Amino acid sequence: MSQEHTPADQPATPPTGATATAPRPAPPRVEHLPLFRVLLHNDDKNTMEDVVVTIVELTPLNKTQALEAMLDAHKTGVALLLVTHRERAELYQDQFRSKRLTVTIEPVG
Repeated sequence: MSQEHTPADQPATPPTGATATAPRPAPPRVEHLPLFRVLLHNDDKNTMEDVVVTIVELTPLNKTQALEAMLDAHKTGVALLLVTHRERAELYQDQFRSKRLTVTIEPVG
C-alpha cells in the first residue's frame, strides 16, 4: 500500500470527483460565550411551593437552592437563579414563561 506525501505548506489535492470545502471554524466554546444572568421575579399568582418545584424542574438547582432563590425573590422582588450563555438563558426564560413565572435575563458586566 503506497501513501502519497504532500509538502506541509501545500494542501492535499482532493480525489477526482470529490469537492473541496473550506474547513469550518470551530464553534465558540461555551466558557467563552458572553454570560447572562437569569433572574426570577416575585409575583402574587404562584404559590411558593409551585415556584420551588418549577425551579428544581427546569434548572440544575437543588431544592435547598431553589427555596433560597424563591425566598430571596419573595423578600426583595428579584433573585439570581443562575448565570449561563445567552441561548441557554433565553431557553430558561421561555420555559419559565410557559409555567407562568417571570424570569428576565441580562448580560453580565
